[in-house]
Amino acid sequence: MSASVLDITDLKVSFDTPDGVVEAVKGVSFSIAPGECLGVVGESGSGKSQTFLAALGLLPHNGRAAGAVRFLGQDILGASPRILNSLRGHKVSFVFQDPLTALTPHLRIETQMMETLIQHLKMDKPAARARCVEWLERVRIPEAARRLRQYPHELSGGMRQRVMIAMAMMTDPSLLIADEPTTALDATVQAQVLDLMEDLRRDTNTAVALITHDMGVIARMAQRVVVMRRGEIVEQGPVGALFHEPKHDYTRMLLESVPRISSSRLGAERAPPQDGPPLLSVKDLKVQFPVVVGDGLIPKIKQLRAVDGVGFTLQPGETLGVVGESGCGKSTLARAVLQLLPASAGGVSFLGLGLNQKEIRNTRKDLQIVFQDPLASLDPRQTVGASVAEPLRSFRPELNRLQREDLVREMLVKVGLDPALINRYPHELSGGQNQRVGIARAMIMRPKLVVCDEAVSALDVSIQAQIVRLLMNLQKEFGLSMLFISHDLAVVKEISHRVMVLYLGRVVECGASEVILADPRHPYTKALLAAAPEPDPEAARNRPRVRLEGDLPSPLDRRAALRFLKSKLVDDPEIEQYRPQLLEVAPGHWVAEFDPQEAIHEAA
Repeated sequence: MSASVLDITDLKVSFDTPDGVVEAVKGVSFSIAPGECLGVVGESGSGKSQTFLAALGLLPHNGRAAGAVRFLGQDILGASPRILNSLRGHKVSFVFQDPLTALTPHLRIETQMMETLIQHLKMDKPAARARCVEWLERVRIPEAARRLRQYPHELSGGMRQRVMIAMAMMTDPSLLIADEPTTALDATVQAQVLDLMEDLRRDTNTAVALITHDMGVIARMAQRVVVMRRGEIVEQGPVGALFHEPKHDYTRMLLESVPRISSSRLGAERAPPQDGPPLLSVKDLKVQFPVVVGDGLIPKIKQLRAVDGVGFTLQPGETLGVVGESGCGKSTLARAVLQLLPASAGGVSFLGLGLNQKEIRNTRKDLQIVFQDPLASLDPRQTVGASVAEPLRSFRPELNRLQREDLVREMLVKVGLDPALINRYPHELSGGQNQRVGIARAMIMRPKLVVCDEAVSALDVSIQAQIVRLLMNLQKEFGLSMLFISHDLAVVKEISHRVMVLYLGRVVECGASEVILADPRHPYTKALLAAAPEPDPEAARNRPRVRLEGDLPSPLDRRAALRFLKSKLVDDPEIEQYRPQLLEVAPGHWVAEFDPQEAIHEAA
């Protein structure tokens, strides 16, 4: 019997393209032992994913693979579809990077999850459905039974990723291949998913191939690490040695690019906010959506309180970091501030003006947004130049084509792009380049306020560091203010002057970034910080954990906001509950009320 679950020897992968043959993987060799987690790291285009796709026969029609691949002693490179189909989804499970494309859009979640159990484990439908509910609960999806009946587009990105992880793990595979499994997840959910993967590895002796650019995840999970660059392995070895004594310059560059909560590389470079009246004032803002619940003949409507009474101010030149888990209302808050969603109650004042429909049209050029997925936010039919010039056509109609083109080229240089890319299309650019195009389009009108909605979450660490520095430089040059939404607390610390923590649509803590991240007071903030990955193997595995017990409450339940103040709870989901008040515990440091004894219990 083979000593390794997976042996890859001198694997080469190439693709036939109109521009000739592209060599994606150039003679890669490594093995994964039972019960071992092998971390495979490198930037986009390094060949990480293609190595495993080729090994399991998942290359597109123009791809070719050569070398040797053995799974549990069986040669599988070039094996028949029947043999590979018996392994994939059962003995070998995948968690793909993009769950929206990995899930079938026209099938319910339960259909897709149950198919795996029925096909490979021969379960009947009731048993398969019960197991699906169990695993959705294990990956912390609230109201699991209801979610099973939904379609992929009805779930958030983080929830779709958790569905993929549950599907991959519920068959107890011998090898789990996780391709960027936690990129779209919040820190607390990421910590719990990594715990699940670690439990699976330890309890069932499952081998794990963890493909990621997050060095904090590697530090916590991997026993050995393979570093890939341009289709080749440049360094491999035990995780401790690689982190503390990297041999290759590329490995050292990756480690130096990782932001750390314990230190701030760029914090000293932030320009201080300007004095005077606030640029933006938000007062008791509420955004609610009607949701149909129940299966009876007469549907019951409940109000989902996505944003439930949030207030803050933003000074000119200031960056406010907004953090919290998926579903806490971060993106909804940002869209309501920009009037992209109607507010149910409360007020938004920009430059001292209440933003009604007429005023918002006049000020739209000063309010811009950089979206999380740059490829999805750019029109695939438009060139880069046309996308960046679009705001100029709307707000500066006096400019002719040549004048617009000159301004676009100037802005492309400012965001670090070659002006020669002006006639390229989004699919011809990398993720980092497309994100820079999105930033250029937002900055072309030199706005006063820019919302960055998870603008660096999916980028490689080196590109992420470049984009963060770029945003800070543009802020200095233009004097703009930013709402920076992210679940990466280390990045938030680097770029933000203040941090606001949201939980189920309400603010639980707010203050200066150095204070909040060094001395958190609210138990939810402490849990977020404790769950954040630390790019140091010894620190990541030995530091104390602060966990929140139980499942994430449903935002439809009015009792959910009193999770940390149960002394005020009335156990009736239909009545209006007490609203925890924000208390100023130090100058400029606000914390929502909570029960100290309950906080100790939650952290135990």
